[in-house]
Amino acid sequence: MTETVEAASPRRRIKEMEVMVADVIAETHDTATLVLFTGNDRLDYQPGHFLTVDPHQFESLERFTAFLEDLKGKKEPPRAYSMSSAPHEKHLAFTIKEERYASGATRYPPLLSPLLVKRTARGARLVITGFTGPYTLPEDIESKTDHVVHVCAGSGIVPNFSIIKHALLHHPGLRHTMIYSNRTWSDTIFGRDLNALEAKYPDRVRVVYTLTRQEPAPGIARDVRNGRLTAALLREVIGDSAACRVYLCGPAVSAWDRKAAREKGVEPTPRFLEGSLAALEEIGVPKAHVTRESYG
Repeated sequence: MTETVEAASPRRRIKEMEVMVADVIAETHDTATLVLFTGNDRLDYQPGHFLTVDPHQFESLERFTAFLEDLKGKKEPPRAYSMSSAPHEKHLAFTIKEERYASGATRYPPLLSPLLVKRTARGARLVITGFTGPYTLPEDIESKTDHVVHVCAGSGIVPNFSIIKHALLHHPGLRHTMIYSNRTWSDTIFGRDLNALEAKYPDRVRVVYTLTRQEPAPGIARDVRNGRLTAALLREVIGDSAACRVYLCGPAVSAWDRKAAREKGVEPTPRFLEGSLAALEEIGVPKAHVTRESYG
């Protein structure tokens, strides 16, 4: 997932390392998890952190990278991807959704995600840099709440999946409610894994899926709704809105969206993140209780 992190990252020692791709797991038609073998490197990260990948290391992208740099007048930066593994797991893993170019809606064609998702093979070597990011649970989370609500769309699930896996082992006093929105069930990342966690921890994990372009089919999950996330749905599943902590991750209005809207003399159309923030405010979740991360 390519992300724009909205809060300042805490100062950490950033480490560059060469890794080998041990496995490539196709999560959906346009999303893959790269499982990495890191050798003897000590992996000091928290669930919710991201790593970065510099496109300049790929010879196959050299001409395209140079073209985009000429077009933009600046160097292509590394791309940030959330880790889907949790620190207690044997291998490091990150999950990438392929970005697509849409004429009139996307300023530039994507550079790195198509390569990572569709053209990365087992045994490939990558240089990654990590790990950082503010989208993490505080160590004293159980003194603040016993209910963490995860509001996600698309690949926004990735850091929250890592957070939930870790918290189930290390924060036994927490229960988790996830509201996860996608267009169709086939777009749903980690659906089977989330269902398995819900079955294993029925008193601590509840997952509510919303599908915006598909009627729910019987049996795919315990609780699947049709339509977009709404304040009414949040009110129903959260309960005490003032007592929970919310981790919100999904697509947001981008700088390109704002520029295009200004040129038309209109306000940019809210995306998932903006709509969810408005709905959370409507049901009384304090702004200070919401941790958010966006991409777009």
